[in-house]
Amino acid sequence: METNLWLVVGLGNPGPDYAGNRHNVGQMVAAQLAERLPSNFKRHKTAALVAEGRLSPNGPKLVLAKPTTFMNVSGSPVAALLRFYSLPVGRLIVVHDDLDLPFDTLKIKVGGGHGGHNGLRDIIAATGTNDFIRIRMGIGRPPGRQNAADFVLHDFASAERSILPNLIADAADAIELIASDGVVAAQQKFHSPA
Repeated sequence: METNLWLVVGLGNPGPDYAGNRHNVGQMVAAQLAERLPSNFKRHKTAALVAEGRLSPNGPKLVLAKPTTFMNVSGSPVAALLRFYSLPVGRLIVVHDDLDLPFDTLKIKVGGGHGGHNGLRDIIAATGTNDFIRIRMGIGRPPGRQNAADFVLHDFASAERSILPNLIADAADAIELIASDGVVAAQQKFHSPA
C-alpha cells in the first residue's frame, strides 16, 4: 500500500459556467497541480474528476480531485475518495475560497469550524470530523451591500485576474511543501501564525 499518499480536493462548482468564479479557486489550484505532475483529470466512480501523480520520482504521490457535485454537497465525493484510497482524514488537503481573508492571501490550517462555508460544512458532516488540512484562499468580502452568495459566484475582477496566477501558484507550492515537509513548514513559509 502507498504510504506517502495525499488526497488534495479543490472545491468548486462543476461546469464551464462556474469555472472562473471566486468559489472555484480551489479547482483552479487542483488544475495547476495536475499540470505540474503532469496528469490529466479522468472521471472517477466517486463523483469526482481525479488526476494522480508524483511530485518527484521517489516523492509523495498526490491524488487530485475536483468533485463533480455542486459545492454545497462536496462531502459525499470526499468521503468516498478517502474510502477508495484507504486514507485517513489527516491525509486530506481541502483547497477552498475564504471570504474572511483579504484577496491574495493564503492561510493553512488543520481543523476548526466551517466558517459558514457550505462545502466545508458538508465535508465535516460526511467524514464525521473537521481534522483535515485546509488551504484557505482569500477572496475578500463583497463590495458595498452585495450578497456574499452572489459575490462568490462571480468571476474575479480584471484587477484580481492579473494577480490570481500568483495566488494559485503559491497555493500549489504550499501543497507540495505540505506533502514533502509537513504542515508547519508550509505555514512558516506561506504565512505568519495568526
